[in-house]
Amino acid sequence: MADEEKFLKKRTIDMRYVMIILASGFLAAAILALNYFYILPLGMPTLYMPINIVAIFVLITPIILVKYMDFTRSKEVEEMFPIFLRDFVETIRGGLTVPHAFKSVSRNDYRALTPYIKKMSAQMNWGISVEKVLLKFAKETRSKLIGRIVSSVIESHRFGGNLTDTFEALSNTSIEVEKLRAERRLYMNSQMMTGYIIFFVFLAVIIGLEKFLTPSLANVSTGQLFGAVGGAGSKDLVAEYREIYRNLILIQGFFAGIAVGKMSEGAMTGGLKHSIFMMFAGFIIFTLSVSIF
Repeated sequence: MADEEKFLKKRTIDMRYVMIILASGFLAAAILALNYFYILPLGMPTLYMPINIVAIFVLITPIILVKYMDFTRSKEVEEMFPIFLRDFVETIRGGLTVPHAFKSVSRNDYRALTPYIKKMSAQMNWGISVEKVLLKFAKETRSKLIGRIVSSVIESHRFGGNLTDTFEALSNTSIEVEKLRAERRLYMNSQMMTGYIIFFVFLAVIIGLEKFLTPSLANVSTGQLFGAVGGAGSKDLVAEYREIYRNLILIQGFFAGIAVGKMSEGAMTGGLKHSIFMMFAGFIIFTLSVSIF
């Protein structure tokens, strides 16, 4: 059992992430260099920080999108896996051997799971043992649920258990797990809406502070320090507060999205799309409110 656990936990470096990190890092570095060597010398400090934030978005957005695509693919694989197990059990009960059963069900459409089924069928036709094929399948899917199911199947096979009964029991278990997940998602939809409402209320409060409270505080502070109201010191203080508010919106958007994803989908990775949307929407709305109103 220890060998299987080590095998399942082992991860290889995905070259897609390497290429995306290099490409987005190069583009972000180019934006930062342009901002530092061209925009800043022109004497436009109000554009300096927003451009830096855009560069950060350019760096992290592609990585987050790829990570989220992997998460959705893994979720689809887990959703289709009980259906595959059910079809596989029915094929075995029809009198086919395990390799022939895999070959038969590989003709079905299991969406994201289909390439894995076809690959397992081909490997068994080449004479690779069932244990090695299942272990490699669990490693490639990177799913904890499938990893646990594969470990149970291998242990049952080693100790002489009936594979058909094992697959059927595990199929029923995984179906129940998916039902529970669907019920939780349905129940948590209201919590997700609450998370969005809280974020946009926070955004409205920050915009209200920036528009009404900060100028008054700046005038009072600079009036006491410089003996005048509305001087250069006032503008500097307003700009500093504006940067603080912008950063607060980005921080709140990121962690609120992570929390929403954790509640609705049970994984923080599922909240990355919410984080990107909240951060981007908050940044755009705050910037427009500052420049227009």
